[in-house]
Amino acid sequence: MTVVRSILLFVLAAVAEIGGAWLVWQGVREHRGLLWIGAGVLALGAYGFVATLQPDPHFGRILAAYGGIFVAGSLAWGMLVDGFRPDRLDYIGAALCLVGVAVIMYVPR
Repeated sequence: MTVVRSILLFVLAAVAEIGGAWLVWQGVREHRGLLWIGAGVLALGAYGFVATLQPDPHFGRILAAYGGIFVAGSLAWGMLVDGFRPDRLDYIGAALCLVGVAVIMYVPR
């Protein structure tokens, strides 16, 4: 159950961080205004909080593993929200990152 909880927390963190960054991007680059920027800032703050809920007590390990989640999540967000079409190397890179997450977080020590 701990692994499932950890994975769900990583997904929630990715939605908060990637979504927050996207909202700021929309507010600034697409001229949607301060409400979008403010919502993005709040979402980015939520990401910082969610990361603290991981069961592993090591900040460096959590953030290193989350980096792999961020890479794969960013590609997925781009596909779902912005119509981005990754190529095979994007998929390979994301898969390598997720293998890294699994090694860092879930391989018994």
